[in-house]
Amino acid sequence: MKCPTLIRAIEHDLACGHAAIVQLVSTGEALMDRRLAEIPPGEQHDLQLDLTPREIVMEYLANSFPTQLHEIREDESGNPFSVPLFTEDGAVVHCRESLAARDRLIEQLGALPAVAGALDQLVQHFGTEQVAEITGRSRRVVRKHAFGRDRLCVEKRPAGANLAETRAFMEDRKRILVFSNAGGVGRSYHADLGCRNQRRRMHYLLEAGWRADQAIQGLGRSHRTNQAATPVFKPVTTDVKGERRFTSTIARRLDSLGALTRGQRQTGGQGLFRPEDNLESSYARAALRLFFRALHAGSLACCTLRTFCEATGLTLTDKDGSLLDQLPPIHQFLNRILALPIATQNAIFDEFEQMIAGRVEQEIAAGTYEAGIETIRAESLTVMDRQVIHTDPRSGARTHAVRIRRVVRNQPLNAGDALGLFAHLDPRPAINASSRHAGLVCRATSIIDDDGAVIRRVRIVRPLGGQTMTVDEFERSHWRLEAAERGWRAVWAADAERLPATTEDELVLVTGLLLPIWTRLPDERMLVYRLQTDDGERMLGRQIRPDQLVPLLHACGIDQAPADPDTVWSAIMLQGGIVGLAGGRQLRRATVAGAHRCEIVDAGPLHLDQLKAAGCFTEIIAWKTRVFVPDDARRREILAHVLTLWPAA
Repeated sequence: MKCPTLIRAIEHDLACGHAAIVQLVSTGEALMDRRLAEIPPGEQHDLQLDLTPREIVMEYLANSFPTQLHEIREDESGNPFSVPLFTEDGAVVHCRESLAARDRLIEQLGALPAVAGALDQLVQHFGTEQVAEITGRSRRVVRKHAFGRDRLCVEKRPAGANLAETRAFMEDRKRILVFSNAGGVGRSYHADLGCRNQRRRMHYLLEAGWRADQAIQGLGRSHRTNQAATPVFKPVTTDVKGERRFTSTIARRLDSLGALTRGQRQTGGQGLFRPEDNLESSYARAALRLFFRALHAGSLACCTLRTFCEATGLTLTDKDGSLLDQLPPIHQFLNRILALPIATQNAIFDEFEQMIAGRVEQEIAAGTYEAGIETIRAESLTVMDRQVIHTDPRSGARTHAVRIRRVVRNQPLNAGDALGLFAHLDPRPAINASSRHAGLVCRATSIIDDDGAVIRRVRIVRPLGGQTMTVDEFERSHWRLEAAERGWRAVWAADAERLPATTEDELVLVTGLLLPIWTRLPDERMLVYRLQTDDGERMLGRQIRPDQLVPLLHACGIDQAPADPDTVWSAIMLQGGIVGLAGGRQLRRATVAGAHRCEIVDAGPLHLDQLKAAGCFTEIIAWKTRVFVPDDARRREILAHVLTLWPAA
């Protein structure tokens, strides 16, 4: 089923100047040998070969198709039951309609055209002149053109065929390479700088197999040091969601491999799989419990609790109808899903995948997602200030707090790219009635509340970034769906043109010896980052917001000078941080009428006149007086006055 799509993808790769590598497991050699043994040697130059397990299915239908008649009887309690019927001499009584249905099914099955295996399809479509086959086969069926027609014939492969095929691919005489487990050991197929074929490899994982370690080893054949270009890994799957059960095992093993070798999960898989592709992770297990709760609450559209339990044989409730404390584990759930019809299987997986993606999204937003070491990339990273905040009394090792100016180049999406990028999420153009900004409303992952109810969400995509909100929040917002796409494109283009070329902000990286002060660091976003400054200096440490630096210094016993107003403004307005002030007051970012403002929370009535005299302004919103710092030329002076009045806590 995958081969037609795979062949079209390889043809596109060849047209783009790339080289294609196909990794598979089964070569069909045993079945081919059985078929060739039934054909006389003199007829093997023009074969009409069927390499499908047709006779196995036909024998199964002939021997196991239910055709015996049954009679309905009643027991002593009046309950009906069925018994098979036999003649007086013990022969089975068959149903004529069932016999006719069986024979008709076998007849239709025998008339279906033969479909070759994946390896044979690739070799016969592209020809042996383009395909380098590196497998354990000693002979194969190839297509040759003779006497004005194509014919299939048997071709023997010598003992050194794999070595010759590898050399032909690396010398760019053949641009397609297909290898199995037998060809995935001891050879390299990467774009080696010492070889002629330095084209970028498009590595297709057609068959992952049952052993994850062999699949991982095969992926490493095309990714080596001293290469001209890194490969592009492309797992090939069908739209049958149950197949995710097997690719999930590969994703889990790749995560484990990266965590053990480099301390970061994404290194093992080179980004081949997403976090939600690992169906056996802690996030998937948490999402499974949410799935069971939503199923018990009846808030899933894919199926009901009764239908699910009857189809899978799983027990989710006790005799009182309450959800069990000990629910089925993730591997049992995944295995039972495979037995369901494909339509039901896909519907359940769609709901389950959304919950996993939502769980991962929540973990990332909360800063608790276990991503290992992340790399901070930017157009420019410049050290502004460096301060020693702790020195170990025994070893003398130091902990530094480094303030870094980050400049990120903005790359806004145009309207056409946005529509194409989110085409699978049912995008709908929208315009904000208040700010007159353009957005794209797309489906987002749903979340489950504490009662098991599914909360549907949408994502508003902007030329640069976006936001996620619930459907109810979207209906109450100023966003309105726009029917005229031409006008929406014009507004989108105007929004993109108004964006600055770069965005500048500040970050603080705590580097050096971290363990002695780990408990003093903020307990949010406990991630480790690496970066390289414009001067070539490499750093590794915990990132904190600029507004969290002063409390950290106080915790380390260091008296800090008054906070810089520009640093405070950047931390609040650009990063959404909260700066604590003396007396329990706060400086934080607030959204009013769709625009961000810097608000002084709990300023109190005694200081209103003083703050207004300094340049602040007030508004009564929802019957409450709120104080804001204006975003104009005087903001530094005004913030300095506020920080003098209430120093940062």
